[in-house]
Amino acid sequence: MDNGVSAGSTTSIVGRLALGITLLAFGLGHTEVVDGVTAADAVSLAQYVGGVALFVAGLFAFRDRDTATGTAFAGLGALWFTWAVSAGSQVSDNAAGLFLLLFALVALSLTVAGGSTLDQGTYALFCLALVLLAVSRFGGSDALGKVGGWFAVAAGAVAWYAATAALAHWPTTLPRRAAGRGVTATG
Repeated sequence: MDNGVSAGSTTSIVGRLALGITLLAFGLGHTEVVDGVTAADAVSLAQYVGGVALFVAGLFAFRDRDTATGTAFAGLGALWFTWAVSAGSQVSDNAAGLFLLLFALVALSLTVAGGSTLDQGTYALFCLALVLLAVSRFGGSDALGKVGGWFAVAAGAVAWYAATAALAHWPTTLPRRAAGRGVTATG
């Protein structure tokens, strides 16, 4: 029975929650919509929840022979851990932009690799966020950095919904509509 409702594995639920929470904190920090909260305030959460917990979830996925989820969670866990431990380092804007751009390529690979619609949406939004944040660092544009932050917030919301939907047995796909009058399967 496939009605678009997926229970999801425990590993994927934990990983999606870890990714969602980290993306929300990271994104909201970049938007600076909460007074006095910046992306730097997300460092501890990114290191332990986004880095360690997500990486461990990736290892558990590999143990379960789920290479796509394992690759996604372990790779993104490495991203968050690296970002967190290097956050206090003095690096040039170009070096930071390059780091973000390289991890945007990882997110792009995860997007095109397939998987559920919600996972692909999460990775695509995260890829866009990283590209915008990279360009922001290269060009010194705070406004573009805030837009990138909003894309990270959207990615976090999608990841959080995917985890919650799996736990609550909510739909994870949109129902397919029948073709309109006079429209055939061949066009």
